[in-house]
Amino acid sequence: MRAFFFLFLLFPLIELAVIIKVGSAIGVLPVLLLIIATGVLGVVLLRVAGVATAWRARERLARGELPEQEMLEGLLIAVGGGLLLLPGFISDVFGLLCLLPFTRRLLVRKLRRKAEEQALRQRAFAEDLAARNNPQRPSVIEGEYKRHDK
Repeated sequence: MRAFFFLFLLFPLIELAVIIKVGSAIGVLPVLLLIIATGVLGVVLLRVAGVATAWRARERLARGELPEQEMLEGLLIAVGGGLLLLPGFISDVFGLLCLLPFTRRLLVRKLRRKAEEQALRQRAFAEDLAARNNPQRPSVIEGEYKRHDK
């Protein structure tokens, strides 16, 4: 958690350093135009990809299936669009990786695999904990009975 917090604080400084380096290489005006263009591109791609993903999710729901793939893709599209809206080149690269269809599907596959592994670990832990807390379950004998009152 500390590493994430450290990177969260360090990220704007790294972005600023990259912007300054690129600005010294190509000039201030081209850098500003690139930053504005990636923001506009982020909005357009977010809108187009988001609508397409929403339609695919709606089609799967109409067939009676759960749209988990589309939901994860929608999440990555939102993250990618948000990253493109941030000023900076590093966030733009990560945003484009989230928005491009082939890298997005690769990321979704990895996220699903990690989620399945986590679910298996939690299930195994819960079953092990239940077995430790209740080692012998009471035996249940099914049958019929009659009551005889005198």
